[in-house]
Amino acid sequence: MAQDYHHGIRVVEINEGTRPIRTVATAVIGLVATAPNAAAGTAAELLLEFAAAGSGVTYTAAAAGTAGNAIRIRYVDPGTASASLSVATVENDITVTLATDVDSEISSTAADIASAVNTDPDASALVTAAESGTGAGVVSAIGYQALTGGEDEPFPLDTPVLLTDLLAAQGDAGEEGTLARALDGIAKQAKTLVVVVRVEEGADPEATKSNVIGGVDASGKKLGMQALLAAEQRLGVKPRILGAPDLDDADVTSAMISIAQKLRAFVYASAGDSATIEEAAMYRENFGARECMVIWPKFTGWDTATNSTRNLSAVARAMGMRAKLDNEIGWHKTLSNRPVNGVTGISQDVFWDLQDPNTDAGYLNSHEVTTLIQRGGFRFWGSRTCSIDPLFAFENYTRTAQIIADTIAEAHLWAVDLPMHPSLVKDIIEGINAKFREWIRQGYLLGGQAWFDAELNSPEVLKSGKLYIDYDYTPVPPLENLMFQQRITDRYLVDFADRVAAA
Repeated sequence: MAQDYHHGIRVVEINEGTRPIRTVATAVIGLVATAPNAAAGTAAELLLEFAAAGSGVTYTAAAAGTAGNAIRIRYVDPGTASASLSVATVENDITVTLATDVDSEISSTAADIASAVNTDPDASALVTAAESGTGAGVVSAIGYQALTGGEDEPFPLDTPVLLTDLLAAQGDAGEEGTLARALDGIAKQAKTLVVVVRVEEGADPEATKSNVIGGVDASGKKLGMQALLAAEQRLGVKPRILGAPDLDDADVTSAMISIAQKLRAFVYASAGDSATIEEAAMYRENFGARECMVIWPKFTGWDTATNSTRNLSAVARAMGMRAKLDNEIGWHKTLSNRPVNGVTGISQDVFWDLQDPNTDAGYLNSHEVTTLIQRGGFRFWGSRTCSIDPLFAFENYTRTAQIIADTIAEAHLWAVDLPMHPSLVKDIIEGINAKFREWIRQGYLLGGQAWFDAELNSPEVLKSGKLYIDYDYTPVPPLENLMFQQRITDRYLVDFADRVAAA
């Protein structure tokens, strides 16, 4: 307790009042892909050369990446006669104690040092040494010199990587696999953050599928799509728009839904190898999660890698479109009925008519499958999730629930473990209601309110350190079915004669 007696003035800070609530980032894509010929990392190097002796040693980090830049090497003159050449390693520092003759003169050559470093187990684990020049000249003592030029692999396997420049990243992705094409599809729709997890392409489709789904290795590292769960701790962003374009069969999509539920994210998935609208509708029956939208068929467009028109993943473009809508309109707008960039066709014939429900598109939408249409450009047509619960029938209903939950929860870390005075409860409620008013004004919600339930928060509950704050909200429904009622009437003929006379 602070001392009671004081002859002077004290200032006591009372930090009460509402806190502003920031909406969580929503336009963050989580992409799982393959890229067999993605750019490799660069190993750090160092040349210790003695021009007078005409020789030197080039040191190359054993592992590519920036970690090699932390390796340092020095040559030490022992200052004694008849010393033997030795190598000692402490963490990332390699010390070469040079050999001397009977007169205490250094006698080690570059060739001697390269051989000693390569045969020392600790040093060779860090670097590889190679002679430069004749290798026969005697070297001199030199202080610590660091290896330089090491660069990490841009897409290490099973590791979340944050991309901010998608066009530049395509150059590192290589032309093989799914990564470059997926990035191209996303980039044509939006400029957004993408968390990429590259997985190894297996010897057959089954092996690749296992790599995509992933797991946890013996060291506890998350593999495949499971690595998306580590993105927030590693990168500071949480992926909320998930997909594995061109890799997403039923098994992959089912596993991705599990990831989405843990991240409170949303999955866009293709209808697998479905060749007809009936097959696509049956494929959608594999899933019942509100966090998933199934899309059929694919787009077509020009592929610069093959110099030909080919099928293009609708999933990659859906992910990019979702991010674009989040940034430009808001998470309350569904994917449907917005023009898609960078496509010139649809891979299957889909009959669609704006006024007739008995079409291919109408059949697919009635079975909760989003399809593709051409009207004023190519568009996604459909807003439904795979949920049978009407409360989350629409894509934006699910995302609204997810975003509100995360925003309200993440914004109140400051309140945890504070003394639970009535003023604290009032501040929390007023802060939430202020956020609801903001969302309502922006059009994200039709309504929302938070309140304190006195019956639920009994003295026993409060005494145990628990507090219940209730809130409700009404999401904005999409105008899916617009009906005009057209009538023919003769009432405009009643005064026909009067109107003729007045003309």
